[in-house]
Amino acid sequence: MGFGCKALLCLFFTVVVVLLQEASARQQQYYYNVSGLRNRKQVSGCNLFQGQWVFDPSYPYYDSSGCPFIDAEFDCLKYGRPDKQYLKYSWKPDGCNLPRFDGASFLAKWRGKKIMFVGDSLSLNMWESMACMIHASVPNSKTTFVRKSPLSFVIFEDYGVTLYLYRTPYLVDIVKENVGDVLNLGSIKGGNAWIGMDLLIFNSWHWWTHKGKSQAWDYIRDGSALYKDMNRLEAYNKGLTTWANWVDTNVDPTKTKVFFQGISPTHYEGREWNQPKKSCYGEQEPLSGSTYEAGAPPSAAIVNKVLGSMNKPVYLLDITTLSQLRKDAHPSTYSGDHSGNDCSHWCLPGLPDTWNQLLYAALGR
Repeated sequence: MGFGCKALLCLFFTVVVVLLQEASARQQQYYYNVSGLRNRKQVSGCNLFQGQWVFDPSYPYYDSSGCPFIDAEFDCLKYGRPDKQYLKYSWKPDGCNLPRFDGASFLAKWRGKKIMFVGDSLSLNMWESMACMIHASVPNSKTTFVRKSPLSFVIFEDYGVTLYLYRTPYLVDIVKENVGDVLNLGSIKGGNAWIGMDLLIFNSWHWWTHKGKSQAWDYIRDGSALYKDMNRLEAYNKGLTTWANWVDTNVDPTKTKVFFQGISPTHYEGREWNQPKKSCYGEQEPLSGSTYEAGAPPSAAIVNKVLGSMNKPVYLLDITTLSQLRKDAHPSTYSGDHSGNDCSHWCLPGLPDTWNQLLYAALGR
């Protein structure tokens, strides 16, 4: 009798443990796939964002000299980069193959639709990459190209597909007050321009770290309180929460798919990959393996937290780790618009093409 009770008790606890593990797994899946597109993050049972870079002679997707949309700051070959090996790497997720981007198929699926990239110069990087990748597939398609601030666009006329770029580094607004330019963590009037899109891809982080002459504001407003400065991660969390509330209030998931681009890393500090005297300058190969020595930046945890608290589906395009491995993919000194060493943006063709390839896979072909 005692043995039977012990056996039943053991079985009971085993069932409880299994149920708890399953609940934890479901919670973890929700945390990383906070989206109505959750299942799209898994292709053939694998995570698109875990893997490694492999040499692939079939890359790149296009030649920079043949794309009319690339800014000088990203056109590394035009401005003297001598090596080309950085163009020849493809991302290989563990356990599956990433589908190759097909611009003609993408245009057919999104015929008559409006797609908008919203954010800073990393959104610009990704927007120009997308335009070039599509253009390479349909080089004879008529296009209209307009560059203005804050709204630029490329229209592929034969398909009625418009790629917009809305430049807003913080997502929340900078407003004029008596004291000067104020970063208002609770204001997002710029969002009026985002309504009515079929696909939105957001990004924000790099400008939150800027200080001195590169800082775009004089004060920060948090509700009724005005600050000369505050912890930038705290400010980012508050600003991103305002953006999340905007999405929850204004986006209809049956009409609009929403992505967050994730945190794009920089490579100014070689100590992060065990080369303390290095930066991205002169780097010609990705890091091997699938992990980055320094780990994820703190801003990535904030993105996960905010997206995990949202009511509306937003898909995290989790580009951070795979981009951290690409210390070789920056313009460095080969930029027409930047003096010095640019280890923040990315060459085109280059890494942002993979971001768009991942977007393409997540959307489903």
